[in-house]
Amino acid sequence: MHANLQPVAALVGTWRGPGNGHYPTIADFSYTEELTFSDVGKPFLAYLQRTWSPDGAPMHTESGFLRVPEPETVEMTLAQPTGQTELAEGQLVTDGTELRLELLARTMNSASAKHVQVTQRSYRLLGQELHTDFAMAAVGQPLTHHLSSQLTRA
Repeated sequence: MHANLQPVAALVGTWRGPGNGHYPTIADFSYTEELTFSDVGKPFLAYLQRTWSPDGAPMHTESGFLRVPEPETVEMTLAQPTGQTELAEGQLVTDGTELRLELLARTMNSASAKHVQVTQRSYRLLGQELHTDFAMAAVGQPLTHHLSSQLTRA
């Protein structure tokens, strides 16, 4: 593993568990989420996210890369099939018991995509549990919490 990735090495693997979502423009919902962080021998981790509804139907997916360009700094580039790309930058915090990534993203939208202005992501690894939170400003709404999940190593 590249030396820059040592602070996030504990993320490598596949994580799965329940999540829930809400947003002012849609009904509340639940889902199963799976995140995979893969070491590819370069100074970044490959990232893949997938979700399913309670009946097993696919819901969302996104892919990208996680970089640690310097200590305490983290970046993610993400692409979504819904027509958005995100360039997320933020803080990497490690304190011995917790690993936390706090990211704020600039978002680009394709001409046919719903308009997303900005996203905010948090990944918090506590022992063997990975907690995620996602907020977005989209379709005329201010930055609002949208998704959270509690994952364990698969």
